[in-house]
Amino acid sequence: MGFFKLKKYNTNVKTEFTAGLTTFLTMMYIVPVNGFILADAGLPMDAVITATALITILATIFSGLWSNTPIAMSVGMGLNAYFSYGLVLGMKIPWQTGLGIVFLSGILFVILSFTNFRVWIMTSIPLNLRRAISAGIGTFIAFIGLKQMGMIVASPATLVTLGDFTKDTVLLGTFGLILTFILFAYNLKGAFILSILVTSIVGWIFGIGAAPTSLFSSPASISPIYFQLDIMSAISLSLLPVIITFLVTDMFDTLGTLTGVGSRANLFQENNKEDKSLQKTLEADAIATVGGSLLGVSTTTAFVESASGVEAGGRTGLTAVFTALLFITTLFMLPLFKSIPPNAIYPILVVVGVLMFSELGKINFEKVDFATSAAAFFIVLLMPLTYSITNGISAGFIVYTIIKLVKKETKDINIGIILLTFISLLVFILRG
Repeated sequence: MGFFKLKKYNTNVKTEFTAGLTTFLTMMYIVPVNGFILADAGLPMDAVITATALITILATIFSGLWSNTPIAMSVGMGLNAYFSYGLVLGMKIPWQTGLGIVFLSGILFVILSFTNFRVWIMTSIPLNLRRAISAGIGTFIAFIGLKQMGMIVASPATLVTLGDFTKDTVLLGTFGLILTFILFAYNLKGAFILSILVTSIVGWIFGIGAAPTSLFSSPASISPIYFQLDIMSAISLSLLPVIITFLVTDMFDTLGTLTGVGSRANLFQENNKEDKSLQKTLEADAIATVGGSLLGVSTTTAFVESASGVEAGGRTGLTAVFTALLFITTLFMLPLFKSIPPNAIYPILVVVGVLMFSELGKINFEKVDFATSAAAFFIVLLMPLTYSITNGISAGFIVYTIIKLVKKETKDINIGIILLTFISLLVFILRG
């Protein structure tokens, strides 16, 4: 195993396999969850489940071989919800055009990942605004999860209100949510997939969905979504802010994940000029996003669940390769995944939202300036209220820039902020 330099990283094949298995168990949930989310946008669930498994396998193997890091990749939570509920259902954009948007954002990411753009974007946008974006996406996908479970419903008087907790489906979702919180609070490996399994069994027992008659079958064809992206329709000035949103959010998500995982495994040392692992992992992420759009799924990104594999001792790309090989089993689990009651799936969105929202706690509002506080407020609030990550980010940058200009604090406004503010203005100008 000289290719993976196991001795250099003080690891061995057994440890790397254990780490790969751990990562697989903690992120296996993405296959059925993404199937449900993209199916809500009109994509055939069978094809999406197969495509999700395929891109996870291909992207994770590529990442492991290209960057030699224990980073697994799959369809990103947050942007998949934005794809379905923000773009397709909210903006009435055909899912084929949505895939075209993902493709274009991926192409831009590929080009920029081979440059020093990541350094520029990291230094251009204040850390606290990046934290607010993560928290805002958390509120957005948690809101979607609560709505899909029926725990929150529309109200003509108050816009939203509590749902009917006498319905069996709502009660099942509530049970699943509480169970997921409990399992996650105890730091159980595979808490998400275990919660889905237990909640599904409870649902089947009480007649909320039918139990599968078989657990395995041949993989479904991806032909209904394979190469169905509409790139030409996505090339539009009105959709430019959305493309930039996918690009920036994917980049923030990936850099945040790699920073967190890297600190635990002593990877991605910026002061080591010979360490190209961060650059190569970003390149793998960008290429995977392009590949995912061709297969028929939304943005692919590095998964924070990779940290579980790192905690189990994974240090090289062999961990990622083992994770990918284990994901091959999910290609044959279609009957099981399709039989899962929807309200066994949607609690996962809420808990992921809570985890992302915790980034807000890293902002010290007693010390930051008013421009940052106001921008963070609008970013976090408007994403769920307008059902749009783009609107939240745009409002945040506009508010930040206006306040900084009024207070003549121009030293805090750089080219990156100006560019993103201009694009943010387009969001509201082109809306009309």
